[in-house]
Amino acid sequence: MSYLPMLRLSMKKSRVPARKLLLSCLGCLFIGLSQQACAVEPLSVSGNRIYAGDTIKSFSGNSLFWSNNEWGGEKFYRADIVKMLREEWDASIVRASMGIQEEGGYLDDPAGNKAKVVTVVDAAIANDMYVIIDWHSHHAEDNVAEAVSFFREMAQKYGDSPNVIYEIYNEPLQISWNNVIKPYAETVIAAIREIDPDNLIVVGTPSWSQDVDTASWNPINGTNIAYTLHFYAGTHGQYLRDKAITAMNNGIALFVTEWGTINADGDGDVNEAETDAWVNFMKTYNLSNANWALNDKDEGASTFYPDTMTLTPSGKKVKSIIANWPDKLDNQSPNNCTGVNVYPNWTRKSWEGGPYDHSESGDHMVYQNKLYQANWYTTSIPGSDNAWTLLGICTD
Repeated sequence: MSYLPMLRLSMKKSRVPARKLLLSCLGCLFIGLSQQACAVEPLSVSGNRIYAGDTIKSFSGNSLFWSNNEWGGEKFYRADIVKMLREEWDASIVRASMGIQEEGGYLDDPAGNKAKVVTVVDAAIANDMYVIIDWHSHHAEDNVAEAVSFFREMAQKYGDSPNVIYEIYNEPLQISWNNVIKPYAETVIAAIREIDPDNLIVVGTPSWSQDVDTASWNPINGTNIAYTLHFYAGTHGQYLRDKAITAMNNGIALFVTEWGTINADGDGDVNEAETDAWVNFMKTYNLSNANWALNDKDEGASTFYPDTMTLTPSGKKVKSIIANWPDKLDNQSPNNCTGVNVYPNWTRKSWEGGPYDHSESGDHMVYQNKLYQANWYTTSIPGSDNAWTLLGICTD
């Protein structure tokens, strides 16, 4: 968010793509990411809803600040920060907000900014989280070729991972949906879909991603496409929720890739009443969301006070919201694994006097620092098939 002033104040579910499920599970068996990739269900769009697997769900998490060099927020583009969000915040989503045109952004330093994004994406996959790859621009239509090239590369690298969400345009300004934003989006989507046919793609909407109703009158023809809704509780109220309702009634799915507890300029006090109203709205309509911003800049939107990891009032509010979000990636709750057998030290014998060679229903086992429970008799590697349920990470 660049904090520009806001001048304008029931369907049958289609089956989760078989390709994504197959490649995800193959990845769990053969790739170094192993069990982590299977712990996240593929996201898909049916009508105006986003599904995780075969169920309508929404998830909550954090958006990082602009990735731009020397802007201050880039120091949070670290694997340990992502791990902290997963384990200490119970966050399900993290957003990598790669700045584009502004100084120190992707156009100035493609390799450096891309490396920051890759660090976050890899860490999110390793920690069983969804991750948004955000082309954080207000003028994406000025650099179509660069966007196509970047998202092609991301699709080639991550297209088989259900964790990854492509956000191809953060916040268009007050420009035409029909003549500018939609044609740009169609070009970038086509490039992604040549490589990755089914991961979720989120498209920005006019007026800083507020005019979702405008996009809903002329939606993009494609698979698994959602539309961006952004709000700041100190500035945006019921009128914007009404626009969102109109858009959903017109049949499009929304994703709140960025929101704040404060004013749209990024500062001010937490607006408790409107924040609560928006949170209830997102829960009611199952809108996944990422809070702006995991940063320590001296402004109200920041999660931390400057040069500390001490939570600001907004940080405290947001941490509570995420912790109490109804839909969770529950298999990542922390567990004390002391005394639990570590694979391949099996829990059961096939006959008295024989070796320990299997596990049975209800037995626990640790593998790669994760706690699993056997669903039935099994000799398989924990997490490699449906014989196991992932209960969470081990904290000891």
